[in-house]
Amino acid sequence: MHRSGTVYIITPAVIFLMLSSTAFSRPQDKPSIKRKHIAAAETIIGLSFDKTERDSLLPDVQDNLANYQSIRAVPLPNSIPPALHFEPDPLGKVYESKQMPIVYAPVGDVELPEDLEELAYYSIAQLGELIRTRRITSTQLTTMYLERLKRYGPRLECTVTLTEELALAQAGRADEEIVAGNYRGPLHGIPYGAKDLLAVKGYPTTWGATSHRDQVFDNDATVVKRLEEAGAVLVAKLTLGALAWGDVWFGGKTRNPWNLEQGSSGSSAGSASATAAGLVPFAIGSETWGSIVSPSTRCGATGLRPAFGRVSRAGAMALSWSMDKLGPICRAVEDCALVFDAIRGPDGIDQTVVDRPFNYNYQVDMSNLRIGYVQDAFEEDYPTSANDQAVLDVLKELGAELVPISLPDYPIGDLSFILSAEAAAAFDELTRSNRDDLLVRQIRNAWPNVFRTHRFVPAVEYIQANRVRYQIIQEMERILADVDLYVSPAFIGDNLLLTNLTGHPCVVLPNGFNEQDSPTSITFMGHLYDEATILAVARAYQEATGWHRQHPPQFP
Repeated sequence: MHRSGTVYIITPAVIFLMLSSTAFSRPQDKPSIKRKHIAAAETIIGLSFDKTERDSLLPDVQDNLANYQSIRAVPLPNSIPPALHFEPDPLGKVYESKQMPIVYAPVGDVELPEDLEELAYYSIAQLGELIRTRRITSTQLTTMYLERLKRYGPRLECTVTLTEELALAQAGRADEEIVAGNYRGPLHGIPYGAKDLLAVKGYPTTWGATSHRDQVFDNDATVVKRLEEAGAVLVAKLTLGALAWGDVWFGGKTRNPWNLEQGSSGSSAGSASATAAGLVPFAIGSETWGSIVSPSTRCGATGLRPAFGRVSRAGAMALSWSMDKLGPICRAVEDCALVFDAIRGPDGIDQTVVDRPFNYNYQVDMSNLRIGYVQDAFEEDYPTSANDQAVLDVLKELGAELVPISLPDYPIGDLSFILSAEAAAAFDELTRSNRDDLLVRQIRNAWPNVFRTHRFVPAVEYIQANRVRYQIIQEMERILADVDLYVSPAFIGDNLLLTNLTGHPCVVLPNGFNEQDSPTSITFMGHLYDEATILAVARAYQEATGWHRQHPPQFP
């Protein structure tokens, strides 16, 4: 049944119409579209037609409505993408094609503490070395993290489902393989958590929403499969704000481990919260517009938002086909590199994924780098500006040349409806069925209202916005041609939305604390598909400062 008898129409001239409840009462009734409905819709889309033009287009509008109703009868699960897909490549761009050996930093001597719970904040590399040298088993490590999830997870409201049975089976298999000499690599036997928009066979995949809390898939997401192939151990499905917005889900509000009175931000709320509190060594999150950057900032984690098209989204909830990205949330930059290397690359399902090399080498020569910084953003007066300015000072001390840059001068914020229109399509059936009433958040600034609002976006305007997006991509390439990467405050200016629209990769990591003793962050932005450089530079900064070694005191 249509909400309040309302239907939204696009004509051959791409006029988006709102029909009043007098037009028809049910979808099967023949609607009576009148000239006054056309006139009302003109106001909505900022156009004006005369009487003759309205009379002429009325029959086609009527035909279009019948077409929409016919198309709505075709089942379209969330997993079905549009036939068109976004490609962020600038004109004429040539990419590196040769995969070089990846060079990680030496792990060094790793001590095994008497109390295994002291391992909770060890890096993936350190834990991997202990497992590789058989000083600890994956089963021991997995059991320790499961116990922490059971003890602290309820306080943080960060866990949707413990996958304990699966985890212990995977850990046992890892132990058997390692004893037999079949060591798969640095993730072998390492526990992790997955944002609960990733399908895991046989377990609920709730998308954080009451409307989907009983949903179970019979397949694993590609990212989950690849981590299993690397030998990683899935211990929990972690919270996300309902349908990937915010930190409020059907079971509560995920908490910031540094301040339990505060939400962890979203939408990768549980992934950041659990990682920062030492409940998992790493987690998989997703970002469409800040969903890795924001909770990583709030919780003091380190996150990698890969370039668009780097990691398959097969088996993940679709929100925006042209903006969704999957990436790791960890406690150290190089951990992000380890996880990213395991999950990247085409899978033959997600057709947006490209095959590009990942030539990470931690031994970056900072003196050979030109690092841009968004000058107008750094010059703004905001509460954490001192922390961000200090980042520039550290980069200078490390030998980098800093170059002021300005981002493209376009109405970036006005393009955000690209995301919302795609999301409205992804959850079209939820809106039309009125099941959107099941979502916890029903305020203006929440999905139910956004889905309804963006039924009113004309197709022409959506396409025009993407044409502007094309121009911005070309302009970004021109701006970045003179630098190897650039840094930007996490939330000042348009950088966050801009780079999610253009598909550029980002590393977000702690750079201090605010007046409330909660973490702050800085972002390192790279050229398309050049995660390697921003990870290497971010690691150099991280090792020079050590902010990532601070842990929330309530979760020892």
